[in-house]
Amino acid sequence: MSDFPALMPVYNRVDLYAERGDGAYLFDDKGRRYLDFVAGMAVVGLGHCHPQIVAALKKQADILWTASNIFKTHSGERLAQRLVDLSFADTVFFQNSGAEAWECGVKTIRKYFSAIGQPQRFRIISFQGCFHGRTMTAIAASKAEKMVGGFGPLIDGFDLVAWEDIAAVRAAVTDATAGIVFEPVIGEGGMKVASPEFLKQLRALCDEKGLLLFFDEVQCGMGRTGKLFAYEESGVTPDVMCIAKALGNGFPIGACLATAKAAQGMTKGTHGSTYGGNPQATEIGIAVLDVMTAKGFLDDVARKGYYLRSVLEKIAAAHPKIFSGLRGRGLMQGLVCVPSNSAVVTALREEGLLAVEAGDNVVRLLPPLIITDAQIDEASAIIDLAAKKLEALL
Repeated sequence: MSDFPALMPVYNRVDLYAERGDGAYLFDDKGRRYLDFVAGMAVVGLGHCHPQIVAALKKQADILWTASNIFKTHSGERLAQRLVDLSFADTVFFQNSGAEAWECGVKTIRKYFSAIGQPQRFRIISFQGCFHGRTMTAIAASKAEKMVGGFGPLIDGFDLVAWEDIAAVRAAVTDATAGIVFEPVIGEGGMKVASPEFLKQLRALCDEKGLLLFFDEVQCGMGRTGKLFAYEESGVTPDVMCIAKALGNGFPIGACLATAKAAQGMTKGTHGSTYGGNPQATEIGIAVLDVMTAKGFLDDVARKGYYLRSVLEKIAAAHPKIFSGLRGRGLMQGLVCVPSNSAVVTALREEGLLAVEAGDNVVRLLPPLIITDAQIDEASAIIDLAAKKLEALL
C-alpha cells in the first residue's frame, strides 16, 4: 500500500478539522469556536447555515436535484432574470464555480470576435497579481510562478501588464487583442482596490479600440463591498463578468454574465455544463439574492464595512511593528504585515480568529456579510491581543 495520502496533498492544510458552522462562527472537531473571517474564502457571505438558505436547500432536495440542461427549469430562468435585472447584463450562463465562470467569459470574448468576422482577435490583457482560478487558462492569464510551475507549456493568448497602469495597458493592445480582464478589487493578489478613474480609463480604451471589458467579481462581488457588485462603486459597466462564491453561500454555483452584444456568438452547441444551473443551485441562488436585496441589507453591509475599516486603522496604527498598512473595501479588508503574514494568521488562529494569507504579505479578513458590530469588536480585541503577543517575541 502506498504512503501517499488518499486526499491529494495540494493544499498546505491547517491542522484544524472544520466540524460545524453557525453564522459568523466555525467550530472544530474538538468543540472550539472560532470567529470566521475566512468565510470559505468569501464564499459564506450570509454566514454558516443561514436559515433562509438552509430552508431553500431542504425544500428543493425533496423536489428535484438536477436535470439535464436539454430541459428547461423555472428556477434557472428566474435566477438568470434576477441577475439580469440587478446588473448590466442581458444574459447569464450558470456553471459550478468561479473558475468555470471565468472560462465561459474567455470563450464568450473569443466567440464574439469570431462571430463578427475577426477571429484573429483572441488575446486578452490581464494584470500582475491577478487570480482567476486554477484551470490551465486561468493560470496562463496570471503567469504567477506558484501556479504555473510544472504545468507548461502555457496556453497562449494572455498578455500580462502592471496593475492599474493605463499606459502599459494601451501599449499592450495589438491587432490581435480582443479584451481586457480585471478584478475591481484584487483578493488573492493582496487586497488592492482599483480607483474609479482607472476603471473609467479601461472602459474608454475598450470603447476606443473595440475591445470587450471583462470583470472578475468572483470574490469581490455579491455584496462584499457594500454594493451587490463592486463595479457599481465606479459607475463603469463591463461587457462580461464572472461571479460565484457567495452566490451559493457554500453551494457550488458560478455565473457568467454578458451583454447581448458580447454574447452574440454563444449560440446553441457552443458551450455547456452537466451540473451548471441545476435546480438545487439556482433555488439557493434565488434565496441568497432574496436576502441580499432585502431593504436595508446592503446599506448595513456598507456601514459595517466602514466600521471594520475604522477599527482596523486604529489597530494598525497601534502596532506599527506588526502592521504597516491597510487595504480593501467594505467587508473585504487586508492588513499589510511586517512579520510574515503566515505568522500573523497563525497568531490570530491561536486566539480564536480565522483569517487567510494573500499576496504582498497581506492578511485577508473576509467576514460574512451578517457580521455584527459586537463580532467586529470581538475580532478587534483578538487582533490587538495577537499583535501584542507577536511584539513580545520581537
